[in-house]
Amino acid sequence: MRPNTARRFEDRPGPKPPAILVVDDEEGIRSSLGGALADEGFRVIEARDGRDALMLIEREKPALVILDIWMPEIDGIEVLRRIKGSDPSTPVIVISGHGNIETAVTATKLGAFDFVEKPFSLEGLLGVVERALRAAAEREGSAMAEEQERPAAGGRRGTGAPVPGGRWRESTISRSVVANGQGLHSGIRTGLILQPMPPGTGILFESISEGKTIPARVEFVDSTGYATTLYHEGTVVRTIEHLMAALHAYRITNVLVKMQGEIPILDGSALEFCDLLESAGRVEQVGEVSPLVIDRRYEIGERSGSGKYIAIEPADCFCVDYTLDYPPPIGKQHLSYRLEGSRSFREEIAPARTFGFVREIEALAKVGLASGGRLDNCILVGDSGVVNTELRFPDEFVRHKILDLIGDMYLLGRPICGKVTARMTGHTDNVALLRLIRDARRPR
Repeated sequence: MRPNTARRFEDRPGPKPPAILVVDDEEGIRSSLGGALADEGFRVIEARDGRDALMLIEREKPALVILDIWMPEIDGIEVLRRIKGSDPSTPVIVISGHGNIETAVTATKLGAFDFVEKPFSLEGLLGVVERALRAAAEREGSAMAEEQERPAAGGRRGTGAPVPGGRWRESTISRSVVANGQGLHSGIRTGLILQPMPPGTGILFESISEGKTIPARVEFVDSTGYATTLYHEGTVVRTIEHLMAALHAYRITNVLVKMQGEIPILDGSALEFCDLLESAGRVEQVGEVSPLVIDRRYEIGERSGSGKYIAIEPADCFCVDYTLDYPPPIGKQHLSYRLEGSRSFREEIAPARTFGFVREIEALAKVGLASGGRLDNCILVGDSGVVNTELRFPDEFVRHKILDLIGDMYLLGRPICGKVTARMTGHTDNVALLRLIRDARRPR
């Protein structure tokens, strides 16, 4: 048996390196993890069950804990609960060979920094360790700075106001948060975990079972039929637009979204994503993001007429002028909206829900879509009107179209300064406009 690596540092002069506790009933896992961490300069402590782990935590006060879920006597979830009950600041990375989104959500709700599926790559896990320790150090530094000066520069909570010159502060969330629900199109119970990320990361989606990530960029858009879907190297992320709209409005530039296949539809709007981001808190970071300033008019479709049309032109803000014109019972709806921050978005746009027509449900089901549509997560429209709910706004339909557009427009990876004019368009048209802008502005 490899000697306990905690002893390898005892006789070294100077302060001890950070201690990491590895808790797993499999000796092979403990050995490989311990060796890799020791090579990185950490002092490694090992425990083969939950009971030993709790005693070592009390005695050694480790800087971080790597914790297996499935162990005899005291399982990992209970160990996590006790760790967070005694010292909520201790970062814990949960690992499991039999996990799922429910396990990940439970662990994150209890305060785990991250959830990693076995088998994992040592390089990938070391990256998570680095992020967890960095986040803990930033929290400690931010707390000390807050006591000395409020607000603290470079690591303060913010409301998303732009800095002078129109640029945005880079920002992330202050802590991990979770939501679970059902996928609208897959019908499968799903969930998501939002995690803080360092400056320069951008918005990343990660499959919780595969550990593969996809940047939230137009380059990775694979499908736009009834929802915006990303695809990269076999990993799929469906129905991202409502979450992306909330991240856009709250000016979150760096975050990791861990999920499985499809973002939950929740109540069909972005309101619960607003709640989630507000509960997480927004933290401003070092660095700024320059908006993409529209320099001329870009358009798709015929400006005159009644068909689909979308354009963007120079403006001093990001704003949308949308016209929707369906046959009765919906009729014609028009709204102009200026995105000025999270408050107006939450009040005017976020509550607007996904809608669909009763006559389309059967057709959608035949192609495997809308399997998760229920009476409480979308607006169903029949021949005589809405059949399943009361509208939140008289013009809720056009507001939801603007919601989708705000989400899709964030796929250029930075805010846009321009006015969008749209008529009867959807995700396919939104993404086509983004690609037109991207291609026209590429260096030649």
